[in-house]
Amino acid sequence: MGFLSTLLGIFGFGIGTSIGLLIGFFLFIYSKPKTVKEPVPRPLYELDNDQLLDILPDIPLWVKCPDYERVDWLNKFVADMWPYLDKAICAQIRSATEPMFAEYVGKYQIEAIEFDNLSLGTIPPEIHGLKVCETNEKELVLEPAVRWAGNPNIVLTLKLLSFRITIQLVDLQIFMAPRITLKPLVPNFPCFATVAVSLLWKPDVDFGMSILGGDIMAIPGLYQFVQKTIKRQLASLYIWPQALEIPILDSATVAVKKPVGILHVKVVRAQKLLKKDILGTSDPYVKLNLSGERLPSKKTTIKKRNLNPEWNEKFKLIVKDPGSQVLQLQVFDWDKVGNHDRLGMQFVPLKFLTPYETKEFKLDLLKHTDSYDPQDKKQRGKIVVELMYAPFRADSGKLEGTQDGYSRKESGFDRTSDSEVFGGAGLLSVLIQGAEDVEGERHNNPFAVVFFRGETKRTKMIKRARDPLWNEEFHYMLEEPPLNEKIHIEVMSKRTGFSFRSKEHLGNVDINLTDVVHNGRINQKYHLIDSKNGVIHVAIKWVTA
Repeated sequence: MGFLSTLLGIFGFGIGTSIGLLIGFFLFIYSKPKTVKEPVPRPLYELDNDQLLDILPDIPLWVKCPDYERVDWLNKFVADMWPYLDKAICAQIRSATEPMFAEYVGKYQIEAIEFDNLSLGTIPPEIHGLKVCETNEKELVLEPAVRWAGNPNIVLTLKLLSFRITIQLVDLQIFMAPRITLKPLVPNFPCFATVAVSLLWKPDVDFGMSILGGDIMAIPGLYQFVQKTIKRQLASLYIWPQALEIPILDSATVAVKKPVGILHVKVVRAQKLLKKDILGTSDPYVKLNLSGERLPSKKTTIKKRNLNPEWNEKFKLIVKDPGSQVLQLQVFDWDKVGNHDRLGMQFVPLKFLTPYETKEFKLDLLKHTDSYDPQDKKQRGKIVVELMYAPFRADSGKLEGTQDGYSRKESGFDRTSDSEVFGGAGLLSVLIQGAEDVEGERHNNPFAVVFFRGETKRTKMIKRARDPLWNEEFHYMLEEPPLNEKIHIEVMSKRTGFSFRSKEHLGNVDINLTDVVHNGRINQKYHLIDSKNGVIHVAIKWVTA
C-alpha cells in the first residue's frame, strides 16, 4: 500500500500541476463544446421533478445566475487555439514534473519515471459562464465556471527493477471554479503584471487509471481514496487565498516605488564658505532634496553676511529606495537681483546609513558632481549635517480583517488611549484615483482639489470627461497621527477658454481620518455632496516610522 500511495502521490502531483497550469492559461483562452449530436428538445413542463433535478447540474451558470455572462465567443477562440495550447501546456507539465520524478529515482527500487505519452487530447475545456468582479484595488477579477470532459492521452512509465509498469489516465472529467486576478493594472502592455489563479472550492475530479491494462479504480475503496488524495493535493496548492502566480511583465519595468521610510535631516552649519558679494561676504542658504524625486527642494533660512553660518534646522524627506537614492545638498549665495550663485554641493548615498542611527557628516563642498576633476582645486568650505533614516514599521497599515474579500475592518476595537497606541510621526498618503458621473452645467473638465492642514493640492484636469481617472498621489509629513481630523476634497471643472465664470463646483466630500489611523488604510468610493450622482474614489494610507 505504501508503494501505491507513492505512485498516487506522483501521479496526483502531475494532475494537480496540469490543472494549475491549465487554469492559468484561462486568462487569455477559453473553449467551445465538442460537436455532438443534437438532442431532441423537450419543453420543461413535460419533465417531472426527477428529470428536472437530473438536468439541473448541467445547466450553464449563465442561465441559473445573472452574475455570469455567456462566453461563446471565447469558447470559439480557444477551440481554434487548443492544438497549440495542448503542446505548450504539456511542455510546461514535463518541465514541472521532471524534478519531482528525479527525487523518487533510486527509492523503492525505482530506476526511472517518464512520460511515454503526454497529450491533453482533442476536446478543449468548456466555459459555462464568466463572472467579472469589481474591486476598489488596481486589479481585475474574473471567475469562470470550467468544465472539461476530455480525452487525454497520458501514459506514465515506471521502470521498477527489471519490470516496466505502465500507468494510463483515462476518462478525465473536471469541474472547477477558478478565480483569476490580473494585478496590478499598469500602463504597460498588456496592462497587468501578474496573473494569480486560485480555486474557490475543491474541484470535482473524476478519472480512470489503468495499470498494466487493468482498471485499478474498480478495486473497492481505492476510488474514494484516490479522489480524496487528489482533492487534498489541489486544495493545499491552489484553494483561495493560496494562488498560482504567473508573472507576465518584469517587475523591474512596472514597479511603482512607494514610500518606505523617512529621512531626518538636520543642517547644522557650514564653515569657510566662498566670498561672493562685493563686500567680501555671502548670504548662504542650503537646498536639499533626494534623487529621483520631482518634489520641490527643501530650503533653510538665509544667513545674511555670514561665511560660517549656523542653521540647526531640521527637515523630513520621503524615502522610496534607500539602496539607490542620494541626498543632494547645495549651498547658494542669495542675491536680491539675478540668479543665486552656487557656493558648492555634496552628496550622501542613503545606503551608508543604518536605520534608526543618527550619523554626522562633515563634507567638503565641491563645484560639481565630478569630485576627481583636477581643475577643481579651490577650497569651497565644509557643510555639517546629521542624518537618520527611519523605515516605516512592518505592521503599519496591516489588515485587521476583510469584508467581502476587499475591504478592511472598521475601527472600534478596545484600546487604552489613542495617543499611546497611534502616537508618533508618520506619512499620510492620499491617492485620488478617479470619479464617476460628475457633470457640470456649462462644461466638463474635472479636476480634484485636496485641502488638508492649510495645504492645497490639485490633480491634473481631464478635458471633456464625466468619469475622469487621475491616479495622483499626495503625501503629507505629520508629526502626530491625524486623529479626529478630516480631509476635504472638491471636484471642480474649469473652462479651457476665456470666461468670466470659468470654474464650476461639481461636488465635495469630507473624509474622517480616524479610521485611517486605526486601520492603516482605507480604499472607498464616496458620494459627492452637491452632486446628483457623482462619486469619487479615494485611497488613504497612514504609516509610521
